[in-house]
Amino acid sequence: MEIRYAAVLGIIQGLTEFLPVSSSGHLVLFQNLFGLREPEIFFDVSLHVGTLVAICGFFFKDIRQIAKTLFSVSTWSVRENSLWESLCQKPEMRLLGLILVGTVPTAFLGLLFWPIAEKVFSSVQIVGIMLFVTGVLLWLTRGLKRGGRNAAQFTIRDALFIGMIQGVAILPGISRSGATIVIGLFRGLNRETAVRYSFLLSIPAILGAMVLELGEALVSGFPPADALLVGTFIAAAVGYAALKLLVQAVKKGRLHVFAPYCWLIGVVALVS
Repeated sequence: MEIRYAAVLGIIQGLTEFLPVSSSGHLVLFQNLFGLREPEIFFDVSLHVGTLVAICGFFFKDIRQIAKTLFSVSTWSVRENSLWESLCQKPEMRLLGLILVGTVPTAFLGLLFWPIAEKVFSSVQIVGIMLFVTGVLLWLTRGLKRGGRNAAQFTIRDALFIGMIQGVAILPGISRSGATIVIGLFRGLNRETAVRYSFLLSIPAILGAMVLELGEALVSGFPPADALLVGTFIAAAVGYAALKLLVQAVKKGRLHVFAPYCWLIGVVALVS
């Protein structure tokens, strides 16, 4: 694999993994329109490592606080209340519990749609239709007002709904970040809580996808080390910048500005 090819894929992965325009949908389009071959499986895993590093770096404070609370002796000390009630009183443990709750429907639907997604990857037209759906979801946020429920008011039902839409987003053309944030906003969460939960929830999803691919990757062989390093680094750097851009757009209520782009790329897919 050439270095420039690794760099291009790193840029595409970093941008489209976080911006609400569907990374899988763009992968399908680039492969079909420009005759690019599918990246080697181990290289694909390394790109996911890059985007995972970007998320962990951006939300480092949240992850550190969760880990600190999780491994604290006082977290597991039970006094008057039951263990579960004691844990729920700690915001970090409550957030971790909600992430685990949201991961359950993601894993179930992800495994359910996995064989279908493999077939859908060969259909540019279906990708175009799904991009239109993503665009509509983003556009519907245009009239949403500020405010809403905060992290302390986040419910198990919210986690289940967002987890389900994340599982469906395995289909190329449906943006994972866009769909999960939009559902969170529709559920009445405030902007900061919706975007924060969306990306923290993506961490186990990305790890799960990496595990599924890793077994096959070890069998298929390894691309050159320099290509792996370049692709991973660029995916992490570009991903961090894209994540920062998206968070700012959500906080300003401008998530809908990505809708016309989704529609444009959807038209390109349908007429290609």
